[in-house]
Parts: sequence; C-alpha cells; structure tokens
Amino acid sequence: MNREDIINLVRQAANEEMEIAVLSITELEKYTALVEAAEREACAKIVESNANACSSDSLAKMYLYSNATAIRKRGQT
Repeated sequence: MNREDIINLVRQAANEEMEIAVLSITELEKYTALVEAAEREACAKIVESNANACSSDSLAKMYLYSNATAIRKRGQT
C-alpha cells in the first residue's frame, strides 16, 4: 500500500456529509506517513517472529532478520 492508496481509502471512508477538506493536505500527508510506518513495523514484527521460531544458527533466521531490517528501512528512503 502506498501513499496514494491510503489517501484514496480516506476519501472512500468519508461519507457525503463529511468533506475531505476537514484535513489539510499537510495533515493528511502526516496521517499517511503514520499509517505507513505502523504497517511497516507490523510487517517487520511478523517477520521477526518467524525468525525467532528458527533454530539459532540457521540461515533462515539470518535472512528473516535481514528482511525485517529491510522492511523498516523502506521508511527511511
């Protein structure tokens, strides 16, 4: 899900009585960034949970932790 997807979901959720203009574009962008960060962190935690289920010296554990790190870094670019 990207920023435009989230903005479109907010627009879909707004009923006809509520105008999207209630939020400024800046506020909507901040909200979108928070949702994106929360989703990345949730995904990274799932991957880490899978890593923790692996034996301590397995390659799978190393790869899964690496994947969790990569997910978190997506927000830094």
